[in-house]
Amino acid sequence: MPTMRKLLLSFVLLGSLAGCTAVRDFVSPYRIDVRQGNYVTQEMVDQLKPGMSREQVRFVLGTPLVSDVFHAERWDYVYRLAPGKGEASQRRLSVFFADGKLTRVEGDVKVAEPAPARP
Repeated sequence: MPTMRKLLLSFVLLGSLAGCTAVRDFVSPYRIDVRQGNYVTQEMVDQLKPGMSREQVRFVLGTPLVSDVFHAERWDYVYRLAPGKGEASQRRLSVFFADGKLTRVEGDVKVAEPAPARP
């Protein structure tokens, strides 16, 4: 009978500890950070200039993640980070061409404005 009481007490204690976040974090498996897509930095975007060719843009930003047949004049660069713990985040950059030349850039990363000319 005393062993049954110790066994029951240990189950109750173990059940109450299972609700603690510190114990749950210690027992939970390790999850890696998952990175997908093209990581585009602000420095890379600052190198883009209107009139650049597709090859020049590809050299600066890399091969686009999405190159749609129906929108041949648009390249999409998408980057998604899903950390092991926490919320996932996503960045998007779209590059538009006209006649094979860069016309505009849209998305989360902005092109730096040219500095005003000094007199």
